[in-house]
Amino acid sequence: MSLDAKLLQILACPQDKGPLFYFESEGFLYNPRLQRKYNIVEGIPVMLIDEAINVGAAEHDGLTQRIAQEHIAPTFG
Repeated sequence: MSLDAKLLQILACPQDKGPLFYFESEGFLYNPRLQRKYNIVEGIPVMLIDEAINVGAAEHDGLTQRIAQEHIAPTFG
């Protein structure tokens, strides 16, 4: 299930208020600055800091490479 384009334009990380990157096929939003993923459950982004998933260095590197290779745009900015 895809997120609405208008919703994506306003979604920000609840902690640093910066833009996120939407990985549609995996169902999460990613903040590379804090190395955190926010899951999307049944079409609803779970934007709670306590529910965020910290990623390790290797996963972070893979995600940032995919952002560049797949031209994944930030939610705003």
